[in-house]
Amino acid sequence: MTLAPTLFTTDGPAAPTAAGPRPLVIGIDSSLTSLGIASPESADALRWNHDDKGHARIEWLRTEVLDRSKRADLVVIEGPSYGSKMLPGQHETAGLWWILTHDLWRKGIPYAVASPHNRTIYATGSAFPAKDQPKSTRARIAKGMVHTFVVEQLGIWCEGGGKYDASDAATLAAMGMDWLGFPLVELPKQQRRALDGVHWPTQTVAVAR
Repeated sequence: MTLAPTLFTTDGPAAPTAAGPRPLVIGIDSSLTSLGIASPESADALRWNHDDKGHARIEWLRTEVLDRSKRADLVVIEGPSYGSKMLPGQHETAGLWWILTHDLWRKGIPYAVASPHNRTIYATGSAFPAKDQPKSTRARIAKGMVHTFVVEQLGIWCEGGGKYDASDAATLAAMGMDWLGFPLVELPKQQRRALDGVHWPTQTVAVAR
């Protein structure tokens, strides 16, 4: 078993380029309606297609995420956007986030929490890459820029329903790989500075199990 350096608080540096077996990092963009989940090679969006929007949906998402993450060396999950308004469903969305992270904790799978800004900076170099566009379209354009980064630079296919959620998750997975010393693509400091703002786990991550 090869061990990466002990993971740190947000003040520490990322790991240098590493040698040895490539780790498995899973990225998660938690959502009740379209949950993005990705590995360094592929990305998907989990979408519940039944009328029951309560416990059945949460249990399905929980089971799917745990099954796809069970062999992960590290999970990077997107944290909440604290600047957003309280919207319908936000209470349930927060509940899902805590269920997922609690299950990871219970299984002993290290997880990191990245803000939406961290993710966008890593993909585009800016937290607000569409700030010069009309206010009504900024968020959509920024999502498209992250999607373009994933498809064109990471080479991960993300199309169809939920493609932006899948590309968000793929960016999170790429951030975790980069931090462990296995970057999927060489990026300038302007983009890699996003890693400094992520809340990384404090336990040691096994790069190979």
